[in-house]
Amino acid sequence: MNLSELKHAGLKQWVEETAALMTPDAVEICDGTKAEYDRMLKIMVDAKLGVKLNQDKRPDSYWFRSDPSDVARAESRTFIASKNKDDAGPTNNWTDPVELKKTMEGLYKGCMKGRTMYVIPFSMGPIGSDIAKIGVEISDSPYVVFNMHIMTRVGAKVLDVLGTDGFFVRCRHSIAKPLAAGEKDTGWPCEPDVNKKYISHFPDTYEIWSYGSGYGGNALLGKKCLALRIASVLGRDEGWLAEHMLILKLTNPQGKVKYIGGALPSACGKTNLAMLIPTLPGWKVECIGDDIAWMKFGADGQLYAINPECGFFGVLPGTSDHSNKSAMDSIKKNTIFTNCGLTEDGDVWWEQIGYPAPGKTITTWKGEVIPSPTTDKPVAGQEVAHVNARFTVPAQQCPVIAPEWDDPKGVPISAFLFGGRRAATIPLANQAKDWVHGVFMGSITGSEITAAALDLQAGSIRRDPFAMVPFCGYHMGDYFAHWLKLGKQAQDAGNGDKLPKIFFVNWFRKDENGKFMWPGYSENSRVLAWLFDRCDGADNFVETPIGNLPKPGSISLPSDVSEATMAELIKLDVDGWKKEIADVRENHYSKFGDKLPKELAAQLDVMEKGLNSL
Repeated sequence: MNLSELKHAGLKQWVEETAALMTPDAVEICDGTKAEYDRMLKIMVDAKLGVKLNQDKRPDSYWFRSDPSDVARAESRTFIASKNKDDAGPTNNWTDPVELKKTMEGLYKGCMKGRTMYVIPFSMGPIGSDIAKIGVEISDSPYVVFNMHIMTRVGAKVLDVLGTDGFFVRCRHSIAKPLAAGEKDTGWPCEPDVNKKYISHFPDTYEIWSYGSGYGGNALLGKKCLALRIASVLGRDEGWLAEHMLILKLTNPQGKVKYIGGALPSACGKTNLAMLIPTLPGWKVECIGDDIAWMKFGADGQLYAINPECGFFGVLPGTSDHSNKSAMDSIKKNTIFTNCGLTEDGDVWWEQIGYPAPGKTITTWKGEVIPSPTTDKPVAGQEVAHVNARFTVPAQQCPVIAPEWDDPKGVPISAFLFGGRRAATIPLANQAKDWVHGVFMGSITGSEITAAALDLQAGSIRRDPFAMVPFCGYHMGDYFAHWLKLGKQAQDAGNGDKLPKIFFVNWFRKDENGKFMWPGYSENSRVLAWLFDRCDGADNFVETPIGNLPKPGSISLPSDVSEATMAELIKLDVDGWKKEIADVRENHYSKFGDKLPKELAAQLDVMEKGLNSL
């Protein structure tokens, strides 16, 4: 399809305006076909920007490595440019939208010279679902095109649903590397100066403008930019939820099913949990989605969720048959690998893959040829794979993908699970007393910072309410109020009993020697079984000031966890929680000012009073 064939007048005009600004040599409307996907890959391989892997070892798969400046989210360069600064809130970088657009239009001027402009119409969610949304990304990167093919639903069917006047989110992207006549790329094309990259969101007009990065969520604008930052604003405005959540289907030995949404920050076990293979006999986990959930209340009062993506963009280091066999099986073919190692025999390798690197030498993510490591343990400063190396793979290749994973109606959510990476204080499992208490507990969750953020100190602790701090497109105080409002509306309509139960988990407790106390991975099925039974009202809990903790003996023990260790994992750490409350009050809730819902401040007082009474 060419530009003149576009039936949507607003889309056509916007594309023409963007082309006039960016001055590409050509404009292509992406059709989403396999031929297009293959052609985009060939462009990158022919330009020596990617390598086709050994077809016997990894069929239809490719290896790429980005610039060292372009390896992760650049949070300091990610902006929420609302008209009113207060609407962005204290957790976002705010910039005046008028000034920001002026700056970026200056950068966009002529930025695609010598390149092709790709117009990518895509659906977040099954095409035509009443929970789905349509976006159109303009980009000058073939890498973006074929990754968007995997991560979203691209092509003519999207334009058919959009019609002549439908709503779409406008997404502009450029790698910021125009080419002079006869010039070729000599390396990964991007703006190497992090301070000149822009990942900008305009919530008042539902627009995304990105400049200077060619990697990950900075460039695949359907990912975090649309699916969370702009969608969270749409959800606020339209009465639904866009959340940083996996969705899993849990079936007990009697064949009863529950769907669970889980919010965990990056590198805290989300993908592993979404594809978990239970150790408990008779239990089964199937994957609906590993990262994002969009949820709306149905006419029956039940909350229904879809996975708006149709691919996985997962972290490679740490992924192995032990940690996530389903992911390893998913990426055996038809996969894009970025910033991991390339072996002598044309396969890929990364730290903690489960075996030493084969061959005598290996090419690192920086392009250096070094002796193959004799262990898969990471060595600081000598990493073969970047810690945020990723795989992009179609969701349908996952061996535990649920048959209903792309049902346009969505799946009914029975429970929410929140958590983070905490070495102390936070118990293995905990259930909120009610919806308001659950929102309160979600609002104070914290985690160690991960390598998925380029410009933050990995390992330090920050509060990450609902695992949404990097991704909420508006003031977090208003975000908490939105959750409270939806719960109250359900209760006022007589559907309070249909609201999902809310739970909290922490797989990452450590003992006095710094050793993890819980084995995690597949053994997490034991906690899911406890959660499942709690949803059905089982008497398997002990009421405490912080919520309902597992009753001793209610979670079956893995072989390597003693009763004493389990007792420590599920006990109430009174002194630790008193310190937690003080930190929340002084350093967290204080940031939200008068936008902090009074109900949440009251919950803090109630918890403190309960702890002081013990």
